[in-house]
Amino acid sequence: MTQTIAPRVRTLVLLFLAVTGALLAGAAPASAHAALTGSDPRQGTVVETAPAQVSLTFSEPVAVSDDALRVLDPKGERVDKGDPAGTGSTTYTVRLLGGLPDGTYTVTYQVVSADSHPVAGAFTFSVGAPSKTSVEASAQSSADGLVGSLYGAGRYLSYAGFVVMVGGAAFVLACWQRGSGVRAVQRLVVSGWLTLTASTLALLLLRGSYTSSGKIGDVLDLTLLSGVLQTKTGAALVSRLLLLAAAALFIAVLFGSAQYRRNDEERRDLSLGLAVGGTVVAAGLAASWAMSEHASQGLQPGLAMPVDVVHLLAVAAWLGGLTALLVALYRAPADTAVDTAAVQRFSRLAFGSVIALVVTGIYQSWRQLGSWSAFTDTRYGQLLLVKIGLVAVMVGIAYASRRWTARLAEPGAPGTTREKREETAAAVPVTGGGAGQEGTGATGTGETGAGTEKTATASAPTPVSTASADTGTDTDTEREKPAAVTGSAEVRAEDSEAGAKAGGDSARAAQLARQRAAVATARQKRLRDADPNRLGLRRSVLAEAGVAVVLLAITTVLTQTEPGRTEQEAERAASASSVPSAPSSSSAQGTGAVTLNMPFDTGGKDGKGVVTIDLDPARVGGNSLHVYVERTDGKAFDVPELKVALTLSAKSIGPLPVVPDRVSTGHLSASGVQIPMAGDWTVEVTVRTSDIDQVTVSKNAQIG
Repeated sequence: MTQTIAPRVRTLVLLFLAVTGALLAGAAPASAHAALTGSDPRQGTVVETAPAQVSLTFSEPVAVSDDALRVLDPKGERVDKGDPAGTGSTTYTVRLLGGLPDGTYTVTYQVVSADSHPVAGAFTFSVGAPSKTSVEASAQSSADGLVGSLYGAGRYLSYAGFVVMVGGAAFVLACWQRGSGVRAVQRLVVSGWLTLTASTLALLLLRGSYTSSGKIGDVLDLTLLSGVLQTKTGAALVSRLLLLAAAALFIAVLFGSAQYRRNDEERRDLSLGLAVGGTVVAAGLAASWAMSEHASQGLQPGLAMPVDVVHLLAVAAWLGGLTALLVALYRAPADTAVDTAAVQRFSRLAFGSVIALVVTGIYQSWRQLGSWSAFTDTRYGQLLLVKIGLVAVMVGIAYASRRWTARLAEPGAPGTTREKREETAAAVPVTGGGAGQEGTGATGTGETGAGTEKTATASAPTPVSTASADTGTDTDTEREKPAAVTGSAEVRAEDSEAGAKAGGDSARAAQLARQRAAVATARQKRLRDADPNRLGLRRSVLAEAGVAVVLLAITTVLTQTEPGRTEQEAERAASASSVPSAPSSSSAQGTGAVTLNMPFDTGGKDGKGVVTIDLDPARVGGNSLHVYVERTDGKAFDVPELKVALTLSAKSIGPLPVVPDRVSTGHLSASGVQIPMAGDWTVEVTVRTSDIDQVTVSKNAQIG
């Protein structure tokens, strides 16, 4: 049985590498979590005169650097000036040079979404008439190259390290405290800590290049690293490293306590302290993901972040504990084999974790998808269906494991009988160094065997007699020969020779005792592995762990995939921005949300600016109206009075007055704006900048 362990472990590792590589390789193109939902001029439009600025609207707030928005002419030369500026919560503008000639212009953007993922894209618009352009409007992102692949691998390893470290420690503390002295389990948990620490450091170094240039040479750029430390993601990574220092202390106490014997009260106090401290550290580590990724943005972030922490802890307790159980079943020494009670305790822990996963998973699915159609129409939903299927498979295998565990616990089962016999043997004191005592030591607590070896070394007569019987020597007969037969010199010579032989026989006896102990241990392990119930449990746990490897890879890809709700919103915005490429005085033709930019000049001091109208969803019925007022330099400012009127001249409807309310500096809004019928509506905005300076500007928009 033991000869098959290494091939199975190698198979599991190869499966891990293959699945990780395949999934991470396909994850890069869909790594954006904010989507472009609108622009002015819109994609593909042809405007009669060159605009003064270009505005982009995203589905959520984004981080914009100095070169985040660029506008290129047909020759590939930049025609934007100044740094991008935010004009609303999700709208960003960049000013253009004056006197731009006719032709096709390309707008490129590379920003960072609020949940830490880079977003890149490009589109074109034309002035006067479309023309040939040397610029390729591709959506190449910094996350698509080598740095993006390394960053994705680092994310997977960080999740894997967290799961193994937290789940392994939880298994030892809550299910199998004897496992704190098992070297294989210790190595597992420590390797999880090392993996999480190394991957976190790598992510911190890769972050700057990942969100900007995408060049491997910029990984050690201190300027980029300094910028990363000032971001939410950088702060989360640094916090994770600090918490890992506390986790190292926790692990040292957890496994170091196995070397010291304590009474029951001290053991309970230590376990309680480790449980409280370990839970706090594990929750803090989970929060370093929750506060910087999906849960921190979108709907109900105040509720979503605690739910995400519980979800991550449940994953760690189940999958990490499962890994620790697998190691214990295959690698634990025969004298400290994992017992049935420990497996039963883990079964209860895993069941509770699955319940927590189901409850938190339902909430997260609703929050990230928003509709049933998103399950099949978006990549996020499709991956989520795969994850749900894998969880169902794991639950089915876990049910089989519970059945094997129940059989192990049945009275009279081979495993139960042997465990009781081992407990009885461990209580029998060792008084000699014979083979019988050595066998007892092997099946007892693990310390008896060592004591037997010492007894065999220190007590010469019994081991020597055993050695003589095995080797056919007669050392005992020669030592019993009377000293009077020969002279005193012969006695001294014989005593000296007998002492030398006794020393040699003692060394051989000690070696023989160790060999017999090893044989007894191997024999006990063979008997343990021959138990059909334990064999079935080992196989089911191995299968469950194999599915867990794939499940963790799917989970990592989900964190890098645009949520279904955002993807569908972006598709609706893209369909709304699909317009004919004929010249038009409005940059907001078509249906869907409408954005109108109207420059104004009241003729007085500070009387120049731009008013932006957002009408959503621009359909018959109720609509929401947002008005943004900016100076020519892009800074928002308030005006004494602003009125909006809607007119449908073809049907002699209107003007319908709308008086928006102030929201913030330069931002006004009105809800429930009723559009009675579809048509080509004229939107008029009256702006007053002083007691006597006033102007009315207008644009047409197709509504409904």
